[in-house]
Amino acid sequence: MFDPNVLSRGDEMARRTQAERSDATSSKLVSAARDLFGRDGYAATSIETVAAAAGVTKGAAYHHFGNKAALFRRVFIHEQRQISAALERAAGEEPDSWSALVRGCRTFLGHCLDPAFRRIVLLDGPSVLGWEAVREIEYAHTLRVLTEGIRAAAVDGNVIDGDLTARSQLIFGALCEAGMLLARSDDPARALPVVAAEAELLLSSLARTPDRPA
Repeated sequence: MFDPNVLSRGDEMARRTQAERSDATSSKLVSAARDLFGRDGYAATSIETVAAAAGVTKGAAYHHFGNKAALFRRVFIHEQRQISAALERAAGEEPDSWSALVRGCRTFLGHCLDPAFRRIVLLDGPSVLGWEAVREIEYAHTLRVLTEGIRAAAVDGNVIDGDLTARSQLIFGALCEAGMLLARSDDPARALPVVAAEAELLLSSLARTPDRPA
């Protein structure tokens, strides 16, 4: 006797397998694109080169992303997700909200030592995607984490009173500029301690201390 449930289960498995293959292809393309965009830059990288590095056809690359800019956007979002997760992990290891905030800022600057991160996020991102698109993505990732960190410190009484939204954006802007200093430095690793110290000095202006209670 014909059982329609058997066919339904078979169709579901086929769809799942197809979706898994599609996800695997996308992941390969994003990984290869991250390597190439990070090493050679957006302008010098073609979608055909990415497809070859990923071991897929050019048609598959265009099917999944449409064009090089769309692929770059996915890579940019991937970088934002990665660093956001790293910031949250680092902050979670600290004993209080102020230490977590400082540790998060250090972690962000530490990521700027990665040449691929610097090129994709700091150098090529704004010119390829535009500032509005970049900021929209940051609002959902790195800027969100920083804002949450500043708000947590405020709730705990660790920062002086003020406009937390404005502070979050100003501090984030300063961190991005600090990252750009590292990106343009001849020796980013050597420059990091100096740049990080200056960034922490700026951040310390928000701290509530006995001589600055509010």
